[in-house]
Amino acid sequence: MTQTAPPRTVTVIGGGIGGLTAALTFAQTGAKVFLVEQAPEITAVGAGIQITPNAARVLEALGLGDALASASIISQAVVPSDALTGVALARFPLDVQKPPYRLMHRAALIDVLMTACAAAGVEITLGAKVAMITDQDEVLLDTGKALATTDLTIFADGVKSIGRTYIAGGCDPFFTGQVAWRAVIDQDAPPEARIWMAPGRHVVSYPLPGNRLNIVAVQERDAWADEGWSHRADPADVQAAFADCAPVLRDLLAQIGDVHLWGLFRHDVALQWHRGRMVLLGDAAHPTLPFLAQGANMAIEDAYVLAQCVAKGGDPDLALEQYQALRRPRVTRAIAAANANAVNYHLRGVNRQVAHLGLRAIGQVAPKRFLGRLDWLYGHDVTR
Repeated sequence: MTQTAPPRTVTVIGGGIGGLTAALTFAQTGAKVFLVEQAPEITAVGAGIQITPNAARVLEALGLGDALASASIISQAVVPSDALTGVALARFPLDVQKPPYRLMHRAALIDVLMTACAAAGVEITLGAKVAMITDQDEVLLDTGKALATTDLTIFADGVKSIGRTYIAGGCDPFFTGQVAWRAVIDQDAPPEARIWMAPGRHVVSYPLPGNRLNIVAVQERDAWADEGWSHRADPADVQAAFADCAPVLRDLLAQIGDVHLWGLFRHDVALQWHRGRMVLLGDAAHPTLPFLAQGANMAIEDAYVLAQCVAKGGDPDLALEQYQALRRPRVTRAIAAANANAVNYHLRGVNRQVAHLGLRAIGQVAPKRFLGRLDWLYGHDVTR
């Protein structure tokens, strides 16, 4: 039977940023929301996150503006730098962005979302791992128990999504030949993101509340590493990878104690995002490389658009088709831009020299114009 009213019951699989945002958004439309997370607690690996204006608009529309402001730092600029010399090539201002470009700890954002979900009546079940989906669209846990059937089931369960396998078929990600280390150190720093570029490598650093500095270091190499953020690594490895860089960068990396390593893999954007009453969201549909800071931001957008599409009622298949039609071109463009940065940050030889001269020239002549090229990204407003 064709559904003619908005879904009254919604199950969200996955308690990350995308899943929590989806749970909150649907709860605010009046749905009864059940969120299922396989971990025994909802938390985040110690790492920062950049909330760009396009996603900040969603969080503000959900009533989280004040909580977001109290848990974050407003970034004033992005500063591309030569990692070998330590010299800043340019400074591109971000203070013209409205809403502001925010820097915060992932755990803080999850706390904000969890608090809002609890206040909205979202029912959260922890330690419940989805094992399979039957041909009758039943979602079974590893205990053998089936989840209660709801009007809509949202799979926000990340790059290894069992929902994606069921809805869109298998995906064969491939190793990009790059690995990334993620760490947080105690360090006071200006409110700006700095990109330290070296041949075949780069580091991104930016401050977090509490006089901490988030560090992500990326290196091209043949040695494969697992996908995921939970793999502990030796700080000496990341320090050795940048041993020929400027003292200012080496000093930052020398302060790393606890560090995690993960391999960077490319995944195709899913061709199909929904099947029956099931739908994909965030990394489950479109994993991205971390070179545009848009993984979580795109998931936040997804959540809002999905809720708005299905809240209108009518034919649920058409609502999910509309969601996919609205989102797939945008995330595909964002992923392509991230892939391009993966190349641009690691240039060598003459190409590197030319690119650095270009950044210097733009920084001197038209610094605001550089970020104007990202108006399609930061200026987008899914809440309109």
